[in-house]
This record gives sequence, structure tokens and C-alpha cells, in this order.
Amino acid sequence: MARLANYFVVVGYDLDNRVEGEGQGRILQRFPEKDWEDSPFPQGVELFCQPSGWQLVHERQPASFFVAVLTDINSERHYCACFTFWESLDNPQLKKNEAGEADEADEDLAVVQPAQVFAPKSLVLVSRLDYTEVFRNCLSLIYTVHVDGLSAQLETVIGNLLTCIIPIAGGSQIDETPVCSLDIVPQALACDWLLACLQPSPEEREESLRTITLGAGDRQVIQTPINDSLPVSGCSVAQLFRQLGIVNVLYLFCAALTEHKILFLSSSYQRLTDACRGLLAIMFPLKYSFTYVPILPGKLLEVLSTPTPFIIGVNSFFRSETQELLDVIIADLDGGTVTIPECVHISLLPEPLLQQTQTALSMALDPELEVADHAFPPHSVQPSALKIQDKEIRAVFLWLFAQLFHGYRWCLHIIRIHPEPVIRFHKAAFLGQRALTEDDFLTKVLDGMAFAGFVSERGPPYRATDLFDDLVANQVERIRQEEACPHKVMNHIKELAEQLFKNENPYPAVAMHKIQRPSDNGQNTSQIQTTFPALDEVGVQLFIDHAAARLKNAPPVVKAEIKSMVPSGPPLGDIVDRNSNVMANSARRLEVVRNCITYIFENKMLEAKKLMPAVLRALKGRTARVCLTQELNQHVLQNRAVLDDQQFDYIVRMMNCTLQDCSHMDEHGIAAALLPLITAFCRKLGAGITQFAYSCVQEHMVWTNMQFWEAMFYSDVQNHIKALYLETDGGDQQNNSVIVSSAPPQDGSGSRREVSALELAAEQNRLWLTLSKELQMERVQKEESTVFSQAIHYANRMSYLLLPLDTSKNRLLRSSGLGDVESVSNSYVTNSIAGSMAESYDTESGFEDAESSDVANSVVRFINRFVDKVCNESGVTNEHLKALHIMIPDIVQMHIETLDAVHRESKRLPPIQKPKLLRPTLLPGEELVMDGMRVHLIPDGREESTGQMGGPPLLPAEGAIFLTTYRLIFKGTPSDPLVGEQIVTRSFPIASLTKEKRISVTLSMDQFVQEGLQLRSCTFQLIKIAFDEEVASDLAEGFRKHLHKLRYPQHVQGTFAFTVGQSAKLVLEPKAKDKNQSLKTLSKNLVKTAKRTINRQYVTRKKYSPPSVENRSSFQSELDEDEISVSEEVDQGALTLSSTIRSSDRQTMSNVVERACCRDYQRLGLGTLSNSLTRSKNEPFRISTVNRMYTVCRSYPGLLIIPQSIPDTAIQRICRCYRQNRFPVVCWRHSRTKAVLLRSAGLHAKGVVSFFKSPNAPTAVPSQADSTSLEQEKYLQAIISSMPSYSESSGRNTLSGFTSTHMNTSESSDKLRQPKIGDLMKQVLGNKDDVPGTFSRGGKWGSIRGSGRLSAYNPDVGTRLAGKESPQPNGGPSDPLFLRQQKAYLYIIGDKAQLKGGKQDSFQQWEVIPIEVCDVRQVKNSFKKLVKACVPSSPTSDPNMSFLRLLEDSEWMALLHRVLQVSVLVVELLDSGSSVMVSLEDGWDVTTQVVSLVQLLSDPYYRTFDGFRLLVEKEWLSFGHRFSHRGAQTLGSQSSGFTPIFLQFLDCVHQIHLQFPMEFEFSQYYLKFLAYHYVSNRFRTFLLDSDYDRIELGVLYEEKADRRNPQVCKSVWDYIDRLNKKTPIFYNYMYSPEDEEVLRPYTFVSNMKVWEFYLEETLSEGPSYDWELKGRQERVAEETAEKPDTSAPKSQRHIVWPCYDSLNRVMPDAITKLLQDMQNLEVELGQTSDKWKDTWDKIKTTQRTETKLESKASFSSSLLMSSNLSHQRRSHGVCLQEGSVRSSINLSLECEASATSTPVTGRQSTSTLYSQFQNTESENRSFEGILYKKGALLKPWKPRWFVLDKTKHQLRYYDSRQDKECKGVIDLADVESITVGTPALGAPKNVEEKAFFDLKTNKRVYNFCAQDGLNAQLWMDSVQSCLSDA
Repeated sequence: MARLANYFVVVGYDLDNRVEGEGQGRILQRFPEKDWEDSPFPQGVELFCQPSGWQLVHERQPASFFVAVLTDINSERHYCACFTFWESLDNPQLKKNEAGEADEADEDLAVVQPAQVFAPKSLVLVSRLDYTEVFRNCLSLIYTVHVDGLSAQLETVIGNLLTCIIPIAGGSQIDETPVCSLDIVPQALACDWLLACLQPSPEEREESLRTITLGAGDRQVIQTPINDSLPVSGCSVAQLFRQLGIVNVLYLFCAALTEHKILFLSSSYQRLTDACRGLLAIMFPLKYSFTYVPILPGKLLEVLSTPTPFIIGVNSFFRSETQELLDVIIADLDGGTVTIPECVHISLLPEPLLQQTQTALSMALDPELEVADHAFPPHSVQPSALKIQDKEIRAVFLWLFAQLFHGYRWCLHIIRIHPEPVIRFHKAAFLGQRALTEDDFLTKVLDGMAFAGFVSERGPPYRATDLFDDLVANQVERIRQEEACPHKVMNHIKELAEQLFKNENPYPAVAMHKIQRPSDNGQNTSQIQTTFPALDEVGVQLFIDHAAARLKNAPPVVKAEIKSMVPSGPPLGDIVDRNSNVMANSARRLEVVRNCITYIFENKMLEAKKLMPAVLRALKGRTARVCLTQELNQHVLQNRAVLDDQQFDYIVRMMNCTLQDCSHMDEHGIAAALLPLITAFCRKLGAGITQFAYSCVQEHMVWTNMQFWEAMFYSDVQNHIKALYLETDGGDQQNNSVIVSSAPPQDGSGSRREVSALELAAEQNRLWLTLSKELQMERVQKEESTVFSQAIHYANRMSYLLLPLDTSKNRLLRSSGLGDVESVSNSYVTNSIAGSMAESYDTESGFEDAESSDVANSVVRFINRFVDKVCNESGVTNEHLKALHIMIPDIVQMHIETLDAVHRESKRLPPIQKPKLLRPTLLPGEELVMDGMRVHLIPDGREESTGQMGGPPLLPAEGAIFLTTYRLIFKGTPSDPLVGEQIVTRSFPIASLTKEKRISVTLSMDQFVQEGLQLRSCTFQLIKIAFDEEVASDLAEGFRKHLHKLRYPQHVQGTFAFTVGQSAKLVLEPKAKDKNQSLKTLSKNLVKTAKRTINRQYVTRKKYSPPSVENRSSFQSELDEDEISVSEEVDQGALTLSSTIRSSDRQTMSNVVERACCRDYQRLGLGTLSNSLTRSKNEPFRISTVNRMYTVCRSYPGLLIIPQSIPDTAIQRICRCYRQNRFPVVCWRHSRTKAVLLRSAGLHAKGVVSFFKSPNAPTAVPSQADSTSLEQEKYLQAIISSMPSYSESSGRNTLSGFTSTHMNTSESSDKLRQPKIGDLMKQVLGNKDDVPGTFSRGGKWGSIRGSGRLSAYNPDVGTRLAGKESPQPNGGPSDPLFLRQQKAYLYIIGDKAQLKGGKQDSFQQWEVIPIEVCDVRQVKNSFKKLVKACVPSSPTSDPNMSFLRLLEDSEWMALLHRVLQVSVLVVELLDSGSSVMVSLEDGWDVTTQVVSLVQLLSDPYYRTFDGFRLLVEKEWLSFGHRFSHRGAQTLGSQSSGFTPIFLQFLDCVHQIHLQFPMEFEFSQYYLKFLAYHYVSNRFRTFLLDSDYDRIELGVLYEEKADRRNPQVCKSVWDYIDRLNKKTPIFYNYMYSPEDEEVLRPYTFVSNMKVWEFYLEETLSEGPSYDWELKGRQERVAEETAEKPDTSAPKSQRHIVWPCYDSLNRVMPDAITKLLQDMQNLEVELGQTSDKWKDTWDKIKTTQRTETKLESKASFSSSLLMSSNLSHQRRSHGVCLQEGSVRSSINLSLECEASATSTPVTGRQSTSTLYSQFQNTESENRSFEGILYKKGALLKPWKPRWFVLDKTKHQLRYYDSRQDKECKGVIDLADVESITVGTPALGAPKNVEEKAFFDLKTNKRVYNFCAQDGLNAQLWMDSVQSCLSDA
């Protein structure tokens, strides 16, 4: 029973007390004056009566009513019903003041005279019960009594009100049915039944309690709810949904549950209260426990900035002040909007629940929606009445919570039954079993305060139950079945709504209401109304005292609360499996897991090893993990299972794998189930020393999670307490199985129904009161000691798992940081727990001392915190707790001591199952820097090795990483046991390392996260390793440091090429004395040289600063700023060798003369260098020694070719115009046209304009610049004059003259395939449509720029060069339309960016072609992308990351296209007789590429071994390509990064080689070899940046080989020569050059192929470019470019894996194989074997002579070699078949021009001459030879071997000469005639017309083509004779 009202208060306007001009309210009277003991008077009532502030007004306002809610300090809510009316003020003084105030307040009212002012007065009822309507009625009655002056006394009415006592909840005092049951009422009368019911007689007493009267002729019935645990909502919920809508309310609902701040705005106070009440009602069964203020007074608005969650209502009047709240969700009830700030994220209900809830709500609120589209809608689809609708909505939310929380009781742990039940909720298990671990909403709800209250309120197993308990226990199955059908759901919801309605309105007492309302005049006659009187306090108090006395004497009304056992509902386990696909294909996997465990325990280790990878994969699934724990449980006897080492190892691996995939919450209870097993499995290490499994499975986060330990502890305590009561209850329950496993009890729903712990507890609670005091005490003590013993047990368990095996390492603590609160209690910790943990504990977290005592301390602290928490929660006595605190350090210390012994012994164990580390073979002179460290080689993005593309999974592999002075080598064996016998090797030179990155890797086998490294190399290799756990992290760090030192030595002398053969220690400890050692020596030498050459005073005039690494301009340019040119001061006599050079330097000079480039200059006729250095005057060029001391240009060679007429002194002036002083020098001369190719750097910016000034422009006083530009012009003029074409007549000088004579000499159609120079030029420059007289071309090359065309820098260049040619679509020659314009003698290819603003030479003797070059940065970035495309670091399925897409993005091919395009243009210009000067960037990158390619394309000499070597030495090494800088070879150049300019050049050569395979003496392998070794630093050839640097280090003119160490080759060329003598690996068998052939390759990207060098890998042996590493027996010659033919039969079957075996070694090509076989046979016969080259040359010469003897009609004698070619050539003779394209090439070794080749398909054979077969079958072959036969419609002409057989009277044809299978037969009987034919479409080119003839049969006409007319005549005669014979 409770008082209806605790206090009655009258609050009025405070006339005397005004604060800051604002009115105040004050309590005028309050009854009773003394506080009730059970309910103190709430403070601040006067604030809540006028929430917007106390104000006086000029007009009387209507009376208002609302209910405010105040919460006291004990979280009790007080409902303050405020009834406010307005009274006029009589005080004339006040009237004056007020009028003045009203003026200020409102000027419009100032005219009202006399001023009448009204003040508010409030009647307030304070109650603990929430009966809004009753309060409204009572206060209205009091007001009516006052206004209408009824006879009743106000004191009596108020006294009655305050003494009114009502029951809190329904259910009568006499046990009987409720007054009116809804069951009797037909549903159709959902509302009308209220009126129909009459009050049954037995309830008069009950009725009198519920019917109240205040003694003023009134009577009203209070509807007390039947069950007060259900909230009472009236219509507030329905109202809330009408105001805001479904989605908005759902947002608010989720926000309230997930503890966000919610603010309601409305201009109505009552609506604010209703909205807040409605929101709380739909949260049932959860109760809101944060700040709850439905009406917040304006004065307290700062409450809104509180950090805690709240639900608050504020009048819209204060809207502006709520604007700046950043994290508050604002619901505007009047506007129907909900505003969610950006920073707030509301977690919504999980799907499909959200959808189902929305559907159900819309069906309740708007039933018409469903039938809105029906053609015949039903008549009565009205929504229910508001009261009913309200209950329907609440029913939807009840139904929702039943679904959210079903099965929650299975996750409750009861840890004490007596004296009070203590219950904990196992959140992780609940989420895990609902498969909602990831769900944000549910996780937050379970963590919230509301749910904590829910557990403590609803957890106890023995209590009164309500609607929600029934729903969760009994209706879950129904909800599950119906959820798919909305109508069934709706029916269920209506049933629930009915129960809710009945609970709220149990008594149909509408007829009983009788309340007086004030009469109209009472409301309106404002003038007469008197003020509310002061009441007689004594009278009211008397009433109250009377009532109190009466209550004391009355018998106590005891309502027997019906307690019962709370049903648990269906267990969770059954519900989950239909949602998650856990069961999918798991049966097979479980079988595998079971078998593997069986094998392990039966000691069948080999079987187990094979199953292991499958088991580890299966353990990713939850069912397999559960299965594992169950299976292992069976092998544990009496809590112990002793295993041998290998069994132990396997079991531990499986456990680790299982735990690796468990989250730290352990939501599936896997870690919990493993915990007892971890302490059971062990192995004997030695005498009395046992190692348990727990020491090997500590590396998992779950062990450091405090919540996991708590849940485990509570679960175990529950089982023990259950066991305790099952025992005490005696024999009849003995067969009940007790769950002592630590799994959560939901597993306990077996076939025999067990008594659950909660049921047991309910039974015990029921019996509790019947027990004697002694028994009660005994039970309490027993429970307490059970908890205590478990706490000791857990302290032990925790120390097992938290103390690492090697306590000095402190490994676990470092990774997880036990020290800090956040990581211990993970993010799911609730506030209360966090509070209990936040001791001064986190201060230690920052320190990671490796002292073992430290480990011990942090573990002790962790366990102490755990023990404190669980013991406090489970009521352990303080004495026991103290005892625990004393025991824990001892437990930990003891455990540390045992661990030390175990650790010592375990170190002695040989590591099991780890493969032996294989030693790599090292090169002579290569030494190990660090011994092998055990690592795992992880697969990267290349799928070939992982077995995904077929083939075995070679990776991951286990082995060791070795660091040598030269290479980084991984050697090991694949982890997959099925491929375990293979050896996997991956290596690359340290010097080629481009990127090193730390990674962390999870190894599938051990499930540990390991530290790893990813190392990328520019030899297109990627080594991704994870260090084994045995490798200490400092060792791994040491490895990184050593690697870095070796990769970037201080100086180039620290590279392997220099240190080879020395001790490795030198490399590792470079002197850190001076970083710029090399620069210092360099500058010293420079100064010396300069002093020798230049008069001394100029040297001393300026302080010399050594050149920077970036800009190594020569000493000469340092002196540029001097007023007078230094070079003019040099003594003229200094130019002779003898006078300038001392004897020591003469030796150097003669060396310079011996250099290969000098020999090349002499070969080209570019001048000779006699001993006396006299010039032969008739030569146009001479070799100058001006740079012999490298003073003119440091990066040029010592000897340079310059025009004869230019003196050396001029050179010193000219060189200043060019960057880096690299002035134009001649590097090659065309043997026929005598045009020369020059190279230089780009011009300095200052020289550009003067350089292009027109020569006859008037000049003022010549400045320095002018004189220089004149020198330059002279220089260019001298070059032009040296050309023979310049001196000849001008008639020959036109472009047409050159091209026509040149073109007429070539017969082959291939030579005509290129577009003409003009077109080339236009492509290079980009075409301009508006240039007059140019013609558009048929085909495009693609521009120099990858994207967008370049506009021509000078339109005339394009026009003149185009020469009005209009080429044919196929690029053939076009007819000259009219006379072409004159072309220039010299073309300068310059950088477009530099040539702005220059004028043309007016005589047009030279001309500038501006192009855009790719700068170094572009190449660098392109290369990075290329490497990532070819060697991706991880596999990806993203289509945008496919190989071809990445290749395209890298733009590498586009860069190659650009370089090749410019080169081909230059080749054409030179071939047409113009000289070309390439003058780009600094003259050492793109210039070198272009110049080298031009020479390679134009001069066949450079396509031989000697020539190519010479080309590289001359153009790349002598002319100073910065190999060290571009290759980032030393520490100094590390920052500039790796830029593969030379690799780009080699790739271009490779592209040309593919198109002209017969023009190169060297093979593709030769190019790959150079590409590998130019970055490997194994040889000194490609070190340093120029000849000057090499001379300075003494590298340039070393002895050929080191006398001391003959093994070590210092030059890559010597090495290649040596190797080439032994094996034909570098030789191209197809080499068959044509004399003076100029190559013109296609340069389109579509004509290029990705170089195999970038993609291939041989895991069996590593890169094949270090030949000493291969055993003698393996040294088979091979041609790497080919894909061998697999169709040849093998005697022994050997599977070849593409990324593992070296294909060319396993399957060499035919010629290599034959040469090898010959050599082997000679060795067997004891003969001295010839060198392979001699043998090959012999074969070629014999073949040549035979061919000459052979008759022309038959081609039988050509040698048929089987090899592999990828492009076609223009001659015939040898058929070479290709595997990939099935095209073939006719190749004649005499190079005679003939028909174009066409594809031939034929069997591969060794070289056999057809003549062997002639005798055997001659009678059947009358005449035979090759004929081209035209195929059927749309098919090409094909060469076939035709045989005319007179015997069989038929013409047969074969694919080739050796072919035994006939491909077709023409029966001569069908032949009608044979006639001379005409060339048809697609016929072979270059064949005379007489060679065609037709054979007509009665079925079709055959078109044939012989080789020439003679041959055709022979065939026709032979066939004719056959026909006539017949």
C-alpha cells in the first residue's frame, strides 16, 4: 500500500525577492510540514512549477496542468503534478512597479491604464506514484472548490487527499479472480466492454480501496495495475509515434539503449512528460538508469552539457540555447524531426530484426497501408483506439526484446545461492551463440547500465514473474516459426497488447467518475475572483495524524507475493545453427581432425604429418575447434596425459591454431574448453621435470583478457556449487551427471535432462526459509569456501598462462601489455568493472624491464586484481581475501622456479621436425657475413609457386636466409610435406636491393604472428621472409643493419667487386672516419691536374670547392665566372704530348690510345693517332687530346673526335655552352653516306638564344657570350663542311635524290615497310593539322609522349621533312608529287623545353628537332611500378590490379617506344645522308640510349660480341653514364634511388632482337646476363661514373686478370669470353647477318613483348647468371629465350615445373643437345673434344658447300635445324619451327634474296639430310620439290612438299620434306588440264609471273606457284607427261 500523495504545496510569486530582475517563486504553504521518513520532500519544486521562469502578465492566462518528474539522490522518482492559475495583484505599489516593468517588457501594453497585473500561483501534488489523470482531477477539484466557493472545506479536501492510501498493484487482498477478465469479452467489443461490466459484489472491500473521494461530492476510481513491474503508459507511446514517426522513434529507442544523450523539445510541458514516459515504456524490460528530467527549468539548462547520458525535455522557448550542443540527439515533438549530430553514431538493431520491427509497427499504426492498393479494400480497416494502439506498439517492442534476449538465462552464472543469489552474465558466450559477436548494437546494450540492472533484477531464479519472463521462456518457439509471416506476428502482438491493456485497466469503472469542474462564471469572471486563501495548517495536520493513527491500529495488509521458479526457455544452441552456416561441409573436416588426433596418439606420425595442413585449415571453423577439444578430452586420464616429444609438438600446434582464431572474448568457449587440457597434456623433459602444454600456448590475447578469466571462474564456481547441492541432496539424484567441464552450461542439454544450476538455486531459495539457522550458516560457509578454493585454483591457472617459459624474455607482457587497464579489460568492459580496476595500476604499464622479478610483479598484480574483483562480487570473507593476497606471490614465485628448470631442459631438446639448414654454394671469393638464420619464405603475389595454377605448392618454404658479401640467399625446403624433398632457392645480389620493409606475418602452421621482412630487388626478385621464433629479435635487427651496410657502402671500394677475396670483416666495419673520402681524393687530384695544365695564378685566385655529388661539373666550369677565359691563357705549345705530360702520365696516355674506342674510331675512318700526333690534313676529323687530363670535361673520355679545322683552344670555349661541359663530339660515321652522329649535353640556358641568332644580325661590341656562340657556329659549320654531300652539287642535295637512290638498292619488301623520314619526324614531333602542304598519314606510330600529341615546335621542320610525301596505308613508298624542298645537312635533336625562343639558321644548313624526353624521375617511377607488376608482393583478385593493367599503368613500354622511335628517326636521317647531333638532358642518360641504339641499328658490327662490348665501353662507360649514381651503389647516392637507364637500353635491344633474330651474334641470354650483372656489383665494369673516376681508383687499366686470384674476374667482358669458349650459352645459332643491313624495327607498343627477364624464376637453383654455382655435370648449353618443345619423347619421365626447373637445362634446344652429345661421345671415346665453336663452324662450312653443289630444282640439301624463333625473316632455306606461334622461318645460310617465308608446320627433327631416303623410295617419286599452293577460300598460300608419283598416278603433298604422313592427294585421273596461271591475291611476293600455273580437276582448280619460271615449266612438263602416259 502507498500514499496517493506525499505532499501538497502551494507555490506563489515572490513579491519581495527578485534576483537580477527576474521573478522568483516561493513555497507559500506545504502540508505536511514535517518530512515523511520514507520519502523526504524534494528540493526545487518552485523551479519546476514555472519551468520558463516566474513572470507577471497583463492578461489572465487559462489554468494549466502538467506533471514534472524529480529524481532524488537515491534515484527515486517524485512526480510533481503542477496545477497553475493566475491571480490579479491588489498591491497598488506593486501595480506601479509592475506597470513600469511591463512597459519595459512589452511596449504595446504601456497604453493599458490602469495597469492590472496577474501573477501565477501553483498547486502542487508530490507523489511517488504516477497517476496523471487522478492528480489532474484532484487538483482541479481543489481549484473548483476555491473558485466556485463550494460548501466543502479546502482543508478537508486536502486532508483527505494526503491521507488517501491505495494499493500499489492489482490482485485483490482476498485471493480471487480479477474484477473483469478480458477472456469473457468478445474481441469485437475491444473498447465497449469497459462500459458493460458491473462491479461484482465480493470486491466491495477491494473497490473501496480503489475508489477515492475527497469529500466534495466527488468520486473516482484509481486503476492500479495488476502487475506493477510492467510500466503504465496510457496513450503516451502511441502519441510519441504519431508525433515523430516510426523511424525516428526507432532511432531514439536505439540511442537510449546505447547510452546517448536525448533532448525533447516541445512548447507543451505535458507532452514532454508523455514523450519521455513513452520512450521509457518501450524500453521495458530494461530500465533507464541515467539522468531523467522530462521537464527541465530554464534556469538549469547548463545540465545539458553533462558528460553522462540523459533523457531531458526542454520547452521550445529555449531552442536557441540547445543549438551548440554537439553530441545531443534533439527530438522536436512539435515539428516531428529528430536531429542526429555528425559526431554521433547510433548503432541500430541487427537485421533482420530491424526490418521485422518496422513492418510490425507500421501494421499497428497504419493498417490501411497494406490494403491501400487493393481494388476492393475491406470496409473496416481502422487503426485501433489510441489506448489500444499504445499497447500494440508496446507489444511490438516486448516481442522485439524477447527475440533479442531469448536464451539469456542459459548464459547466467549463479555463483552464490545463499544467503542471497549472486548472478553474473556471460556476455561473450551469449554473443557467440547468437552469432552476433560483431553486432555493435547488442554488444553496447549488453555493456550498458540498463542491462546490468536487468541481470540483477531478473537474474534470480526464484522470484515473481511477469509477461516478459513468460514470453522469453515459452513463446520463443512460436516467435521463431511466425517471424516470416507478418499476419501471425500481428496476431501474437494483439494478444500481448490485450494483456498489457488488461494490466493497466483492470477495472471498468468509467461510470464511477464524478468530478466537479469549475462553472463558467468561475472561469471567466476575472474581476471578482479572490486570491487563493491561506489554509489552516493545524486542521490539515489533524487529518493527517488521525489517518496515521488509524493505519497503525488497522491490521497490516500483506499481499502475498507469488514467487516461483523462473523458467529458462529453450537453450541457445539449437537456435543458432540455422542462421550460421557452421555446419556446412564440416562432417568431412571433423573426420580429418578426429583421424589426425587418433594417428597422433597411436604414434603414426607420418600419417599425422600428411593430415596436419588439412587439419590446420579445418580448424578455422568453429565446429572443428569444438570437435578438437572434445577429442582431446577423451585422451586425458585423471587430469594428466604424458606424450612423447613429437606428439606433444603436434598437439601444441593444433592448440595454437585453435586459439589463434579465437577472439580475445572467447565467445564460443573454445579457450575455456582448452584451459583444462592445456594443464593436462605434458611431456617429460628429464629427471622429474615435466613440461606442460600451457608453456607453449601463451601467445594469445585471450589469456590477458580479464573478462575471460572472470567468465571462466564463474562458470567453474557454478559447477562446483551445483555439485555441492547435488551431493547434499542425497542418493535419489546420484545419477544426475554433473558438468565439470568449463564450457558454459548451455551444452548441458543432453538426452538425459539435467538439473540446471539455476533450477537448483531456485529450489534452494524456496527451501531457505524452512532451514534452521545452523543449517543456513553451514550452507553459506560451504559456498564461501568453494569460491575460495576456486580462487586459489585460478591464481595457479593464471600464473601458468601469464608467466612466459623464459621469464627473462618477458615476451607476453611486451606484446599485450598486461600492465595497462585498457588491454586487460578489453573494450567491452562495463563502467562498473572499469571502476573497480582503475587502481594505481596503470602507472607501471610504460616500463618493460626484462628482469624476471618484473614479470613476476606484473603477473602478481594482474592476479591480485582478478582475485579482488571476483571475491568481492561473490562474497568471500575479508580473512580469506587477505590469505589469498599472501599466497599469490608465493604461487607465482614457485611457478617461476619450476619454469626455469623446464626452460633449461627444453633448450637441450633438439628442435623437432625443423628441416636441416642447407648451406648455399658460394662463388670463389664470396664469404658469409651472417650465418643462416631460420626463416620461412612466404609466398608473394606470384601464383606459380604456390600451387594455385597447378603444380606443387613450393611456397611457403622453411629454411634459412644467408647474407654473404655478394648476395642474399634463401635456401630451404617447401613446408608442404608432399613436396618436401625439393630444394627451394631464391637469391639476389645485395647491390640490387631497392626496398626493404618490415612486415608481420601469420604462418598458417604455427599460427604465431611473426616479424618478417620484405626485400625487393631490381633483378625482379622479391624475398618475403618471416623469422622463425628461435631467431631473437636483436639478431633479426642485426641482420637488417648488416644488410644496409653492405647495400650502401661508404665508398665504391666497399662493393663486392673490390672486396672480393678479402675478409668479410672489412666490409662490415667500414671506417666511419670520413664520409666524403672519395670526394677529397678526387678534389686533390683535380687540383693537381689543373695546376699542371693551367698557369698557377688562376688557380690561386679562387678558393676551390670540390664538386658536389649531384653536379659533377668539371674544374673548367668552376672557373667559368672569371672575366677572362682561362683556356686562352694556356700556352700554345702545351698541346704537344711531350711538353705537357710527365713520364708517368705518358704511360696513361698510351693506355688511352690503346683503348678500344680508338680502334673503333680507326675502323670508322674518323682519324688516326700516329705516335708523333701529327694530323693528316686530308682527313675531315681528328682525334684530339684536349681532354687527356679530363680538364675540359670530367665525364668525357680522354680522346675525342672533333672536326680537323677546330683548334683545341676553341674547344675550351665551346664547352662552356653545354651542361656539364659536354660539348658535341663525333661518335660514329655512316660508312656509305659519310654522315656523322654527334652527341652532347643540352645547352646551358644562357647559350640558347645566342646559339640560334641569325648570323647576319648586327651585333654591338662582342661580349663573351657572342664570341662563344660564334665559336659554336664555326664548330657546327666545320662538321657540316666535313660531309662529302656538302661539297657535291646541289642536285644531289634534295631528299628525293637521296631516298630514290637508296631505296632502289633494296629489293626486299621488308625494307620498304617503314614510313619515310618526314612521317617519322611528324610522329616524333606530333602533327599539326594547320601546317600547309603536309599530308595526313595512313598509320600512326603513337607519339613520343605517352599521352597526347606534341605540337610541332616548328611547323616548317615537319613540312620540309615530310617532303610532301603521302605514304600508302601499309607504309610503302609513295610517288613524288612534285619536287621536294631541300633538307638540312645537320639535324639537332634537342629537348623541347630548352629550345624555346631560338631562330632557325637562315641558310637551313642545320635544323633543330625539338622532342620531349622522359626525365629520370619518370623512368624511376615507371620502373618501380613495373617491378610491382611483375613481382607483386601479395596476390589480389582486384581486376584493376591485374598484371596487364599494372603493366600498362607503369608506362614502361611507352617509354621504350619513345626511345626506339627517336632512334629509328635518327637512323633514317643518317641513312639519308644528313648528320645528326643528339643533344638531350646532361648527355649521359637518354642521349646515351639513343646514340647506342642508332649505332646498333645502323652498323652490323655492333651486333657481334666484340662490337656490342665496344659499343657499351665506348658510349656508356667512356662517355660517362653515371652507373654508380643511377644504381645508388654507395651511401652517397642512396637518396637518389635506383634509375635503370641501362636496363631500358638492354630492353630496347631485346625488342630489336625479337624482331631480327638472325642479325645478332649474341643470344637473348647474353642481354639478360648483362642486365643482371650491371646491378650485381660482381664485376668492376659497371662501377663508377666516368673514366676519370676509374683512372683515379686505378681500375681502368688493370691487368686482365688478377695474378693472385685467377678465379676472380674483374671485368664482365673477360668473364663472358671465358664462358663463351666453354659453352654456347651466349651464342645465337640463327646468326646469319646480311651485309650492311640497317635495321628498322617496329616501335609500336603492340609490337613489343614483356621481357622474360622480368618474369622468369628458377626456384631450383636461383638466378642462372653466376655460372660457377652450377655443378660440372649440369653445365649444359642452353638458349634461354626458347620455350622447349615438350612433344619430344623422353625415356625417363620427369615432370617439369615452370617456376622451379630451368627449362632450358631440362629441355635444351636441338643444336645445343647435339653439340653436348658429340662432346660426351668424344670424351667417352677418349678423343680430345673440339671446342663447340669449331664444331659449329665446320658444320656451317660443309653445309654451304653442299648447297652450292645441289641442283636448283630441289631444295633437299638444306640443313633443317629445329629451333625456336619468334619473328620472320626475308630469306629461305632452313625451316625453324616455333612452339608458341607455329610460324616458321626459311633461313638460307648464303643470304640469298628469295621468296618471303610463309608458315610451315612440320615435325621437329634433328639435322638429317633428305638424301638418305632417296634410294629407298625413288621408284615411287618421279619428281618432287616445294610448291606454294593456294588454300581454300580466304586461306593463305602455303609452301608444301609435292611428290609426283607415276606409279600410283597421283600428286601427293606433305607439310615438309621429312614428313612421312601425306597431307593430301590429287588423283591425276581427275585432272582435266594444266595451264599457265596469274598471280592471285596474297600470293608470295617477289616471284616472277611465269612461276604460277593452275591445275584443273573435275572438282576444283588448284593454283600453284613454283620458285621461278623454270621450275614451273619443269612441273608442268612432268605432270603433262604423266597425263599423256596414262
